[in-house]
Amino acid sequence: MIQKSYDQTPTLYLIPTPIGNLYDVTLRAIKTLKEVDVILAEDTRVAKQLCRHLEIEKEIISNYQYNEKKNKEKVIEFLKNGKSIGLITDRGTPLISDPGYEIVKEVINKKYNVVGLPGPTALIPALIVSGLKPQPFAFFGFLDNKETKRKKELEKIKKLDITIIIYEAPHRLKKTLEDIYEILGNRQLGISREITKIHEEIFRGTVKEALNQLNDVRGEIVIVIEGNSSSNYENISIIEHVHMYIKEGYNQKEAIKLVAKDRNMTKKEIYNIYHNIEKGD
Repeated sequence: MIQKSYDQTPTLYLIPTPIGNLYDVTLRAIKTLKEVDVILAEDTRVAKQLCRHLEIEKEIISNYQYNEKKNKEKVIEFLKNGKSIGLITDRGTPLISDPGYEIVKEVINKKYNVVGLPGPTALIPALIVSGLKPQPFAFFGFLDNKETKRKKELEKIKKLDITIIIYEAPHRLKKTLEDIYEILGNRQLGISREITKIHEEIFRGTVKEALNQLNDVRGEIVIVIEGNSSSNYENISIIEHVHMYIKEGYNQKEAIKLVAKDRNMTKKEIYNIYHNIEKGD
């Protein structure tokens, strides 16, 4: 199915809102919010505050993680009756680590228009100021808040040789950085917090430096992580592989453990091979 986004049929508009600085709202977002018949909002209080600032009076309906599936029928009914809808989240672009996906999928299935407006999102500013390669990159949103599951997620992405972007809550930052250090290694990072706000800060350095320097961090956080530069380790010897990690700041025991994970071997196997080579046996 080909959608012509500028025809006159009822439409669901995905409207990005400022992530901090209210000047970041686009003229098109303001115009669209004024023209739609109803607004779906992650938090009606936040939406009302924004609408007051923009001098917009509109019906606002709550749409968040736990009622989104129920709202699908309501949205389709609006569209059937010729009404257009604006969907916003608390901050940033809808669907990007925010509600909206279930409704978008349903609207597309029912063959109504979905139009996404460009606008604020935290991951792109964090990427372009990180000092790391801007493309290709992969965005993973929030990792699981349970340590065991989070480590499994990191294991899945550790071999990617592209820049990795994740979101994190301030109270979990230290633990997540420890997990990154253990599984991904002492990579280069860019950590942005409070993007576009008065207390915006950017850290650039290694995981180890971040653990030593970032204490009592507050606000919204985006972590940009260097891709795996050792993805071609099959082409280097085990001793070179161990030395690579030692050069990155790991001690010998840590380096052997990481090499064992990379090569799907036991630590004992790597230890024996490494020390036999070192001794010239």
